[in-house]
Amino acid sequence: MAAGAGTISIQPKLETKRQESQFAIVLRRFIRHRLAVISCFLIVLIFGASLLAPVLAPFSPTRLDGTLGGQPRPPGIVDAKGQVHWLGVDNLGRDLYTRVLYAGRISITIAIFVTILTELVGVLIGAIAGYYGGFVDALVSRVTEFMITIPLLPILAIVAKLLIQYNNQLPIPDFIISGVGAILLTPATETPKVIALIIVLVLFGWMGTARLMRGMAFSLRGQDFIESLRAFGASDARIILRHIIPNGLAPIIVAVSLDLGGVIITEAVLSFLGVGVQDPTPTWGNMLSQAQSYMFQHPWLPLISGIPLLLVSLTFNFIGDGLRDALDPRLKR
Repeated sequence: MAAGAGTISIQPKLETKRQESQFAIVLRRFIRHRLAVISCFLIVLIFGASLLAPVLAPFSPTRLDGTLGGQPRPPGIVDAKGQVHWLGVDNLGRDLYTRVLYAGRISITIAIFVTILTELVGVLIGAIAGYYGGFVDALVSRVTEFMITIPLLPILAIVAKLLIQYNNQLPIPDFIISGVGAILLTPATETPKVIALIIVLVLFGWMGTARLMRGMAFSLRGQDFIESLRAFGASDARIILRHIIPNGLAPIIVAVSLDLGGVIITEAVLSFLGVGVQDPTPTWGNMLSQAQSYMFQHPWLPLISGIPLLLVSLTFNFIGDGLRDALDPRLKR
């Protein structure tokens, strides 16, 4: 309509809607999962307390009190110096509150190291197998299937025992030993055994991630953008590292959170059986092993390390559930 006297010009308003980023969408979906959010706060609290163990713990984890030794003592026991042991002491007179904090630092950090290394190895192997296909894919698939069929716990126990027994013969650089020891607060004599346990868990833990990434790479390699990259002369390494792996990470992120809980349980089982981290270095697994001799006379004793172990395992599983729902592209925004 022409503008003039007595006329009204109507101009349509164009409403521009602000587009949400993919990260904002995923975060909003994740926040809706209340158990996952609560689990995040809980795991941060537990891991933060374990990292601050030298500050929060009133005693050394290896400090023996002869006046309280012989039998475990219940929570709230007061020693000869008037110091309170809030979670009691074990049969050697060591403060259980201190040991459970240091044990959490070691158990969770081992799980983080193992999971990061496992996912890196599995992602790389799976991406190469899925991208190239053919003989490479067949070889990796057969090796993966063979590794999966091996009874995990007996082999882990045997290999861990051998590596831990002959840890001084492992070619581990000194800077790695000193770095891991500084993080875990383990003595120099015990750190190689912890590194040996990490190596064992990585050797037998990459197969699930490799199969996930292999499937993602297999579906992505035929996409148009991959063909375009090949046509423009992009190298296979660039395509795999810059495009295949980043576009296939959604299920891997979920697997990471679930694997963390599984690794903590596996490490606890190995330590419980005596082929993992050894006493006096505390982990939740070897604390449970020490408690089994006294659990009928003192039923509260296994709960000291068992409850944190259960909580951490559950929190990682709930976080994995929340991430799975948040990263599912089939869900509405």
